[in-house]
Amino acid sequence: MNTQVTTHLESDVMVITVNNPPINAGSIEVRKGLLDAISALEKNSQAKSAVIIGAGNTFIAGSDIKEFSLPLAEPHLPQVIEAIENCSKPIVCAIHGSALGGGFELALGCDARIALQGAVVGLPEVTLGIIPGAGGTQRLPRIIGVEKSIELICGGIRIKADEALQLGIINKIVKEDLLSNAVEFARSCKKNRIRDISTPDAQASDVSLATQKALKLGKNRPNIHKAIEMIVNAMSMPIDQGLAIERQVFQDLRVSTEAKALRHQFFAERKLFKALSANEQMPQSIEKIAVIGAGTMGSGIAMACLSAGYSVLMLDQNESALANGAKKVIDFYEARVKSGKMGLEKADAILKNFTYSSKWSDITLVDLVIEAVFEDMQVKHEVFAKIEEYANASALLASNTSYLDIDAIAAKTKNPTRVFGLHFFSPAQVMKLLEIVRCKMTAPEVIAAGLQFAKRLGKTPVISANSFGFIGNRIYAAYRRQCEFMLEEGAYPEQIDKALEDYGFAMGPFAVADMSGLDIAWAMRKSQSATRDPAHRYVTIPDTLCQAGRFGRKTGSGYYQYLEGAKKGLSDPVVKQVIDEASAAKGIDRREFTSEEIVHRVLLAMINEVAHLISEGVVSDATDCDIALVNGYGFPRWHGGPVFVAREMGLQRLSLDMELLAKQSGPGFIPANLDKLFE
Repeated sequence: MNTQVTTHLESDVMVITVNNPPINAGSIEVRKGLLDAISALEKNSQAKSAVIIGAGNTFIAGSDIKEFSLPLAEPHLPQVIEAIENCSKPIVCAIHGSALGGGFELALGCDARIALQGAVVGLPEVTLGIIPGAGGTQRLPRIIGVEKSIELICGGIRIKADEALQLGIINKIVKEDLLSNAVEFARSCKKNRIRDISTPDAQASDVSLATQKALKLGKNRPNIHKAIEMIVNAMSMPIDQGLAIERQVFQDLRVSTEAKALRHQFFAERKLFKALSANEQMPQSIEKIAVIGAGTMGSGIAMACLSAGYSVLMLDQNESALANGAKKVIDFYEARVKSGKMGLEKADAILKNFTYSSKWSDITLVDLVIEAVFEDMQVKHEVFAKIEEYANASALLASNTSYLDIDAIAAKTKNPTRVFGLHFFSPAQVMKLLEIVRCKMTAPEVIAAGLQFAKRLGKTPVISANSFGFIGNRIYAAYRRQCEFMLEEGAYPEQIDKALEDYGFAMGPFAVADMSGLDIAWAMRKSQSATRDPAHRYVTIPDTLCQAGRFGRKTGSGYYQYLEGAKKGLSDPVVKQVIDEASAAKGIDRREFTSEEIVHRVLLAMINEVAHLISEGVVSDATDCDIALVNGYGFPRWHGGPVFVAREMGLQRLSLDMELLAKQSGPGFIPANLDKLFE
């Protein structure tokens, strides 16, 4: 007996219920159950029509993605949809919650669709490196046309029921009693197969424009090209031919390395909140937040919290800085209203929850205090002393430091169990990554509260032990250091940046350095100079550039030269001279580099640092490092992350390549225990 799909009669309508919690994923058991139910419908003389509905909180919110890594077992979803279309009796799909991916394709195979207000539909397959594989690219264009289908399918866009109704995807929306309304609707429904509709003609220029937009948004990935090709096929090709080609393309993409990498990211990100659900003790409720510091980070954090519905107080004792920070926050929401991204009512409601002050006594009622002041330990100690003086005893205390020792901050507080790190990335109101830093004394329930906070913010969190640079900055430092080694050995900034951007990084390391300012890293290097081992390899090129006042974009020159108003830096002969002289001073014979070698060395350096982080217990799960790099450092999602790359390479090849990298990197490069990556 199939427990994932059940049937019962409501007089002359058969109700087919999918019950595969939590999201009613379209597993093999669901597919079998649906086929059996449709067969039973055909044979049942009392049933004149049917309704397919989901139990619990949603319709079918996608396929069982775990199956995508295995040979797909029959029956496949196209067989189920074919049975629905060939059934002599009309079948209505009743949608609440979400109908996504295969769930939406199933709905498109039905004769009509009724939805509960607020329901969402979409085909997000492209985000997993594939395309819809059960008719999505063939049936949707027949309803909404090719251009709109390219936009929705290639963007992986989810739309609400009211928009779907306007587009003709959904036939009716109800505010309540979805099942009883669907049953009534089914009684008057006739067979109405989308497959029998002709795809509307489209202007070549409109299709071309939609294609260009989709390819740009989709980073020109192979599956986006294929999705467009399949959608355009729907205009000229018989549907059975189009469906067969779509299915073959889906199967080919499903087993590609790119799709495998994206599934790796998908599952890595979804396990992040398991620690939260496994925690028996409910985390402390957070509603009121104080952000200490009104600079770029402070105002960005305030915006992120306000947009998530929190009440936010921004505090800064510098009245000018406070006024500027508050203006940034207010201007942000006014700009969103002006651009049409937010309604005036919503913006007003958000800003009613925003206050700013220079008085420490105003933080007494908050649940969470986030310190976001200048990166100086003495300043942090002074701020935390003030926080402890005025915050209530149950408030959680977080530091937004990027590098400083949070245990040293916590050690000077009266109750270090409530102190932890919340490392946001700039701009904090945009960037998805949030590093939650666990200090030696941090209570488990505080970390659980941090996870709950991250979830409400819509952030992607990773949990790190307290260690210099935490997860992301530490890996990035190893990455940047390897790039500096290659500068000494024969490459130039533009070559390294181009190789990494061609691989898929959002920006190369030297373009990033110029954007953030070379003086920031220089100050850190100077602070570490006394403890640096003189035997270790150290590249002086960035120091020489800083000594010449070349701090990046803000000074008009860094690794590149910036003309006024230019978006991109230009290659600079002065920088090449500095690099050539640095190589000569060390007696290094410069050589040619290929793009492949540059990328490979960078990946190996990252992989080695990840293995160190695991060995040291900084991360509990290696895949957290992939999450951090993809969501905070521009690592291309479709390559999965350094851990995915390492596992694809295999331990034997990785070990041999790492031995060579150790020789190339010289003194100071410490090979990690690579076995840790495969546990």
